[in-house]
Amino acid sequence: MRRIALLVLALLCASLLTTQPAAAADMDCGDFPTQADAQTFFVAAGPGDPHLLDGDGDGSACESNPCPCSSTIVPLVGQTPTPAPTPTPAPTSNTDPYGSGNSGPTRRDRAVVVGVTDGDTLKVRMADGVEEYVRLIGIDTPEVHGRTECGGAAASRAMKRLAPVGSRVLLVSDSTQADRDRYDRLLRYVEGRGRDVGKVQIATGQAQVYVYRNDPFRRTDAYRRVESRSERLGRGSWTRCWR
Repeated sequence: MRRIALLVLALLCASLLTTQPAAAADMDCGDFPTQADAQTFFVAAGPGDPHLLDGDGDGSACESNPCPCSSTIVPLVGQTPTPAPTPTPAPTSNTDPYGSGNSGPTRRDRAVVVGVTDGDTLKVRMADGVEEYVRLIGIDTPEVHGRTECGGAAASRAMKRLAPVGSRVLLVSDSTQADRDRYDRLLRYVEGRGRDVGKVQIATGQAQVYVYRNDPFRRTDAYRRVESRSERLGRGSWTRCWR
């Protein structure tokens, strides 16, 4: 009996050792209890943010996780992190209703996804119960309404996986952009499960970087780096539609 027990224990240990790397292959912010734990893993994972834990590219992972928080910042290759300037509220008259302008101090609102319109637009229910359409800042995906463009259906499916109906997301405004576009949709970065949804759409080749009226948004550089790699690797629509 003792030999059988030892054999069972050995098999159990071998199983844990072989399954552990697979579990660590794709980590999300929800896998870490605190921001400090996520940052420790982020630093150990090396450059390039392979797990997409740094949604805004500032070298700090999973900033929406609870503290304790880490002060260790890891800049991307060739980039030195600098403190984000404190946004200055601008008069409403200086806000371009067509998507460009200054929307004032950064807002962070939690919401629940109630619908996916396409690869770059969601419908959400805000904390006060009001439903809003949200156009993701900085990305553009092929059309599926009115006319169907190559890659549009794939981008929509990808969005449904990243932000499924019923999931909770964090909406983040950008002080360099307007609060709403011409269709009265909120202009926001969308973060789900600790990931920047728009950035993931670009990384997987479902979306391209979109700078409205040559008015760069705050995450433009980070998005362009991801887009360049996605194009080079021929991911998603870069192979099927855009070449």
